[in-house]
Amino acid sequence: MTRALEAESHDTATTETAAARSDEAERPALDEIFTYQQLARLDEALTMSSRETGLRFTLYLGDLGTRTRVQAEELHGLSGGNPSDSVLIAVSPGQKVVEVVTGAGASRRLPDRACALAVLAMTTSFAAGDLVGGIVNGLRQLSDQAGHPSALRHPH
Repeated sequence: MTRALEAESHDTATTETAAARSDEAERPALDEIFTYQQLARLDEALTMSSRETGLRFTLYLGDLGTRTRVQAEELHGLSGGNPSDSVLIAVSPGQKVVEVVTGAGASRRLPDRACALAVLAMTTSFAAGDLVGGIVNGLRQLSDQAGHPSALRHPH
């Protein structure tokens, strides 16, 4: 299941009301940043990665503040579900930062080296101007590394 992570208040502005915060009025909606097809690709990649591995993959796109790792870890904790078996990919294009946060259970299947390789693949695509493709490829790499959950593995 794909869910947007929002660490702050939701924008409830309508044509009759102002945005809840001043910076929300300036922030474009996701459907203005990404095409429907791009959003569908991201949703499918997140869903398939979660389904294939039994881990819950989430994605955050946006500013991570000055302490990017700390903010990413906070977002991971707020992402819902069981944080131990969750993986958050936090991408801040404006800051040129990618953080991958794994819970304790997920980290046994996704060592730091595998996460670093996925980040390298993502940033290579980002440098070529392909944000969505980079995220999709990073998710594929992470899910390939994590493999299937042990409960679904068949003995040889």
